Amino acid sequence: MQVILLERVAKLGQMGDVVDVKPGFARNFLLPQGKALSASQANIDNFEAQKAQLEAHNLETKKEAETLGEKLGGQQFIVIRSASDAGALYGSVTPRDAADVATEAGFTVDKKQVALKAPIKYLGLHTVHVILHPEVEVEIELNVARSQEEAELQASGKSIQELAAEAEAEADFEIAELFDDIGAAASEDEDLAEAVEEEAVDAEEAEKED
Repeated sequence: MQVILLERVAKLGQMGDVVDVKPGFARNFLLPQGKALSASQANIDNFEAQKAQLEAHNLETKKEAETLGEKLGGQQFIVIRSASDAGALYGSVTPRDAADVATEAGFTVDKKQVALKAPIKYLGLHTVHVILHPEVEVEIELNVARSQEEAELQASGKSIQELAAEAEAEADFEIAELFDDIGAAASEDEDLAEAVEEEAVDAEEAEKED
């Protein structure tokens, strides 16, 4: 099926190009999203008549996207989720979640602009592409953690495995300290018992001498 593109489409062409695409791709994506029209002679003529206006509108939206991209690109957003000790999420982080946290931070991002090959299912730092315009794409980072404190540690460069190892080492240290305290207390009790026994023996010997 032939269509005429109304904007740049990755791997297909630029605005005004007439390209061949699969009918399903045209009907399910290009046509309903206003990215293209069927390449009938009437649509081609109509596009040529409005080409200057469409190009001006595209340039304006591109500039707006570039302005937003300069502020949005490189930003890190925290997403709090429940997860197992191994870091697997109980659920997943989707394009809607990414758009929501960016919007809450003051950026206008729609879930359709977030390009995720698959939902995020593990804790950690994840790079996500945001397509602000057919010709403007930026990267943001999602810091997926179980708490604000964990997110801050991940942001400093520590992985979930390192955090888990540190937590385990800390627990082992506390257990070792507990046993040391118990051992020390037991030793003091033994010393006290020996001292009492020695005093009893001394008292008994003193009585015999009298």
